[in-house]
Amino acid sequence: MTTIRQLLQTSPAKANELFAKLMDTSDGAVKTRERLFAELKAELELLARLEEEHLFPVLRKHKATKGLVSEALADNKQTRILLDEIEATPKDSEEFATKVAELRKIHQQSVRDGKNELLPATLEALSDEEAQAIVDRIEAEKTEIEEARLAEAEQRRIEARLEREQEARRLADQEDEAEREQEARATVRQTADAVARTGEAAAESAAQMIRTTAEAAQRVATAPMSTGSVLWDSMFNLWTAPLGRAVARPTAGQLSTQAEEVIPLAEETLVVGKHTVTSGTTTVRRIVVETPVQQQVSLYDEKVIVERRRPVTDAVTGESLTELTIEMIETSERPVVGKSVKVREEVVVRRERTRRIETVRDTVRRDEIEVTHSDENHRSGKTRPAIASSRK
Repeated sequence: MTTIRQLLQTSPAKANELFAKLMDTSDGAVKTRERLFAELKAELELLARLEEEHLFPVLRKHKATKGLVSEALADNKQTRILLDEIEATPKDSEEFATKVAELRKIHQQSVRDGKNELLPATLEALSDEEAQAIVDRIEAEKTEIEEARLAEAEQRRIEARLEREQEARRLADQEDEAEREQEARATVRQTADAVARTGEAAAESAAQMIRTTAEAAQRVATAPMSTGSVLWDSMFNLWTAPLGRAVARPTAGQLSTQAEEVIPLAEETLVVGKHTVTSGTTTVRRIVVETPVQQQVSLYDEKVIVERRRPVTDAVTGESLTELTIEMIETSERPVVGKSVKVREEVVVRRERTRRIETVRDTVRRDEIEVTHSDENHRSGKTRPAIASSRK
């Protein structure tokens, strides 16, 4: 169990350690100085506040320690003023180290005064029960503060881990998005190549048809003149027609003179690509909600009661007819409120991909042929010559 002597002698140990680390830093270690000074300031302010809330109110009631309390309060005030000045001083300047050394000197002098003057007076003025009650209250509050610090540090670690996980998911989503965009570009490129190949085939077919039509026109232009007989003209065409196949389209109203005609039939193919669009945005924001709570705590108050009563016997058992002064301390408990932070639950924000099948409807074109067959029967009539007769 911690005693009042141990409390007053060991409390500045952490502050002394922070002073030593801070004095060993160089002007270039700005971040380290800021961190160490923040810890030092929090430690010194905590020590001063615990003394002012729990120890000094009790010592102020005793004449032997009342003056020492005023001096200690003045030292705490001077320490706070110097802490504010150091906090506003640039951490990479020589003035910062000088003011820290001055603060360290004041703190060490205050600790010596406490050990040499305040501690003996406190031990003499307070009973063991009163001193132990003060120590218990100070230790309880220090425990609550330490638990709150640990909870806050754990909360920061959890938040840092969540941020790292969110950053990793964001990078993974960006990689997936880039991969989908690359696949979409590849699909569009393939579609464009297919369309280009279809166009080239159609252009080649059209060019072939034009060349065949030109050749047919050239043959017609260079053909010999008609003999005037349908039979001889047909026979002449059969003799002079090439035996190969040709791809041509005869002009309207003319019959083909080739042994074989080839008509190309083309068709369109439906090519479906994919691209990614934004369908919505989900925003998750953490907010702080304050809820009023209450809790009952049992406290006690001690008051000094002065009452008169009849003595058991009228015989004088002690000093009498002399001045006598008796002082009793009245104490009362006050609630000390502290808060601890713990993780209630975790919220995971992630994206889940589902697959769906969608039917794409469109129209494609293709070439078809129509075959019309007609029969024409030509019948030939014989004309008998007329016989002329004359009468004499």
